[in-house]
Amino acid sequence: MNIFLDTADTDQIRERFETGLIDGVTTNPTLIRKSGRDPEQVYQEIRNIGVNDISMEVAGSTFDMVSEGVRLATTFGKNIATIKVPCTPDGLRACKQLRKELIRVNVTLIFDAAQAILAAKAGAAYVSPFVGRLDDNSAEGLNLIEEIHDIYDMQYVNETKILAASIRDVKSVSHAFQKGAGIVTMPPSVFDKMYNHILTDKGLEIFDNDLAVTNAGATAGSI
Repeated sequence: MNIFLDTADTDQIRERFETGLIDGVTTNPTLIRKSGRDPEQVYQEIRNIGVNDISMEVAGSTFDMVSEGVRLATTFGKNIATIKVPCTPDGLRACKQLRKELIRVNVTLIFDAAQAILAAKAGAAYVSPFVGRLDDNSAEGLNLIEEIHDIYDMQYVNETKILAASIRDVKSVSHAFQKGAGIVTMPPSVFDKMYNHILTDKGLEIFDNDLAVTNAGATAGSI
């Protein structure tokens, strides 16, 4: 059960990685563009923070994706770089070739179980069903995770993990794991909200008050 952050904001990654609860980071061209920085500077800084699983997206033809994927894995290390490709014919051909080079691949933009089957056949380390985007289009994104999990379980697919993406809220995090995701990637804002519950806050307030009263009594008794 792993938690990834879905962001290219290195300051936010650093702050949350220090909790010891973050297992990896996923990025995409949109997140990199929002950072306003060179992609490889971002990857290097994330690596320097200590993150050892960084999804780096590539695009273009099969040849382009393979050559860029090999270059990134060579630059940042096969134990660090996870090459992110789309679930397209070119992307899956690239996935198969990269897998032969022992490079981890995250097949993204999964919206159907059939796509997840093809990605597993191509040797993907991760498949990324887009939960929130399916929900936006009147489909049950979390049900797709369950469907993929059931198929993988029935067919003894052990090498491809389900990485739930496009997560919008804390409830979806819990439900994604419940439905069979091995990894959930989320914006830092959603991760921060995982700590929160009104009953936890209330209980902490009571404990703090009681501790203060107990400490005050102990101090008075020792005088």
